[in-house]
Amino acid sequence: MAIKKVVPNHVAFLTGGNESWAIERNLSILDGHKKGYEKIKIMPSWLFSRGVKVVSVLAFSSDDWKRPPEEVNSLMKFLKQLFCENLEEFKRNDWRIVMTGKIDELPGDLPEVCAETQRETQDGKKGILNICINYNGREEILQAIKKMIANNLQAEQIHEGIIRKYLYNSGIDDPNLIIGFGGVQNLLGFQLWQAEKSEIIFLKKDWPDFEPLDVENFIEEFSKRRNEQEEGQE
Repeated sequence: MAIKKVVPNHVAFLTGGNESWAIERNLSILDGHKKGYEKIKIMPSWLFSRGVKVVSVLAFSSDDWKRPPEEVNSLMKFLKQLFCENLEEFKRNDWRIVMTGKIDELPGDLPEVCAETQRETQDGKKGILNICINYNGREEILQAIKKMIANNLQAEQIHEGIIRKYLYNSGIDDPNLIIGFGGVQNLLGFQLWQAEKSEIIFLKKDWPDFEPLDVENFIEEFSKRRNEQEEGQE
């Protein structure tokens, strides 16, 4: 029986493998990170054109602060360039850009740059690009708990819907599909609450090597799994 095509509404990406991509090509690690950030600005169109509505990408996790200071400084520079140099293109593409994470703790004027990017693209209709920066899933849940305590919520008032309300960007649907790159086969603290029912695919391919054909393969695999689930419920 032919597989019915099922397009995920929300696809999230763990962007591993920038370093190995660079090493294989005798390039610096910073070259690998730069290539990885360049991929963030071009890949959403590959998914939006196929019916995906939300694309999330882990651009900088809370654990990345442990990297050498010069590397962290360069990553912050690449992020600022991503937003400042591509804002008009994001607007032309009619994308809505949102940021998830502890954005206010970023250095320099990056919090203001992030806020401006979100404000300037808030009316985008073609798709949502959710860029996760200074993000960790446990920290997200911990922060939600602290906010509930600060608002004097009682135990009987706390349920799944309330917890979701206190998470970052609670209005965004959970990811249907999470793709991990770079050969690491765990979620690395990414979307821990939201990933409850997500399909997960881990690839050895490095993030900078992500290409349009991969999107077709993801959707085909996602469709296969969802078709099998439907058949099992009959």
